[in-house]
Amino acid sequence: MKSEDITKKLIVHTPEILGSGNFSKYAVLVPLIEKEDGMHVLFEERSHKLRRQPGDICFPGGKIDKLDRDEQAAALRETNEELGLGKDDISHVYPIDYLVSPFGMIVYPFAGLVSNLQKITPNLAEVETVFTVPLSFFMEKPPEIYHVQYKIEPHENFPHDLIVGGENYKWQPKQMEEYFYLYGDRVIWGMTAKILTHFIDILR
Repeated sequence: MKSEDITKKLIVHTPEILGSGNFSKYAVLVPLIEKEDGMHVLFEERSHKLRRQPGDICFPGGKIDKLDRDEQAAALRETNEELGLGKDDISHVYPIDYLVSPFGMIVYPFAGLVSNLQKITPNLAEVETVFTVPLSFFMEKPPEIYHVQYKIEPHENFPHDLIVGGENYKWQPKQMEEYFYLYGDRVIWGMTAKILTHFIDILR
């Protein structure tokens, strides 16, 4: 291959996260609602009948579909499916930093203003209930942070003979932070809490 052939390939290449083509991609909305006592953040409690994470607290959202125009369209579509809110009910939608999970998942969060709380109609197949928390609560109270450690275990057929150190190779231990907000009897944690913390950092 000649240098000009390599250059042509590089010119048309768009950089992205290495291996992201194999990642599952999701989009979520951080819904903000103006109430009499100020701005609130709206959350869903996942249906207790769901197989994955029943009863967990989350934002409306889900997997990006091939028919979605972009990540924002996916977040709004999922919000419509889960809460019955249309495009006219949500305004000032802006992206915040996306999250890359160590477990092969990318989450694209957006924040937006919901104009009509009374219009929300939860899809009971996915949503047990909805509730709001004053934004001031999160502005004033930082999350509790705990750590989860997971170790690397090569498969039995791993070619230890091809690496320096062999079976005694010093794998670096991995550690992940988990964020928790406790609001009354509600526990907001995991990626929802991590996205929320980042959103609050932006506001600060």
